[in-house]
Amino acid sequence: MADESGSHGKRVCMVPERARIHMALTFLQSSNAVQHIVIRSVLNMGVNQLIFPVYRSITALLLLFPFAYFLERKDRPPLNTSLVMQFFLLGLIGVTCNQGFYLLGLENTSATFVSAVENAVPAGTFLMAAVLRIEQVHLNRKDGKAKVLGVLASVAGASVITFYKGPTIYVPPSTSPSGQSHMLLSLFGDAKEKNWTFGCICAIGHCVCWFSWIVLQGPVLKKYPARLSVTSFTLFFGILQLSAIAAYVETDSQEWQIHSGSAVLGILYVGVVASAMSYAIQLWAIDKGGPVFVSVYMPLQTLLVDIMDSVIMGAQFYLGGIVGAVLIVAGLYLVVWGKSKESKFGKEMKSKTSPVPLNIDNQIKYYSEEEKESSLVQPLLPTSSK
Repeated sequence: MADESGSHGKRVCMVPERARIHMALTFLQSSNAVQHIVIRSVLNMGVNQLIFPVYRSITALLLLFPFAYFLERKDRPPLNTSLVMQFFLLGLIGVTCNQGFYLLGLENTSATFVSAVENAVPAGTFLMAAVLRIEQVHLNRKDGKAKVLGVLASVAGASVITFYKGPTIYVPPSTSPSGQSHMLLSLFGDAKEKNWTFGCICAIGHCVCWFSWIVLQGPVLKKYPARLSVTSFTLFFGILQLSAIAAYVETDSQEWQIHSGSAVLGILYVGVVASAMSYAIQLWAIDKGGPVFVSVYMPLQTLLVDIMDSVIMGAQFYLGGIVGAVLIVAGLYLVVWGKSKESKFGKEMKSKTSPVPLNIDNQIKYYSEEEKESSLVQPLLPTSSK
């Protein structure tokens, strides 16, 4: 039994790190795609939109805190005022403002629109990381051009899926358009009689908070290399901020109660999968691949939502979905290829600038000559001390 578990661990370790990053980011965007449907459903069940993110973040923190405390006990540097302020800022941007803007945008527009606006996150992440010198962009080299083209292709692919349908490619058997429309409206909600302009502004604010959060986590990890602890501190300060806002606005205790078992399951899914696991995966991937590499997977979420609409909900699949999918995959490939070439170029430059190590024969010759020189300089008789 021990041998089997050991061999299984070896097989897992034999998976290349780059492949593990790809699988983790694919899972991350899959959970985010399901999250849109689950959150819209939970809000339609009557859960307060200010109290929902509080319960979501508490669930995520309860899951992550034990792992952070025990697994990173030796890796956590001592806290200081600067780190606490940075954790507070990450909680404000990545949890409080990010979730708040998302829910306000979702309520006043639609899940489809918010998912479409999120496709601006890779471009925003790329620009912010380049301005802050976190991501190096060499436009005079092939790797720099490939990364720029990859980000643009991914954003373009997601935009095609969202705004261009084209001819129908796949029609699910025995589907009723009226039944589908009713089901989609019950899950996603509609944007009738709502403040569309305000919702658009909130959706854009959600994207700005998201890519700012992705970029700013990189420097914090260099100062505090304990990923689960960083996520836990971020959630902790986010919970304090969200709870203060919710307690000030919602004074009725009835609003804090959950009356549906389905709503509880939805909160657990969003808290465990779409928050705790996703935040930990995102931070790990940022540490390993960089913020731009993580954000370029965002358009994959739109493709997955489109596939889910067709397979699970019985919606038709259009040519725009195939064209967008090709662009997204091409964009991901260009960014991965650019990052690989950039890493290879950096290793080559490092090897050229590093001094050439002496081999064994040269070391023996060097030290023997040094000993000879030192013996000639030494006096034959020791000097007498007076």
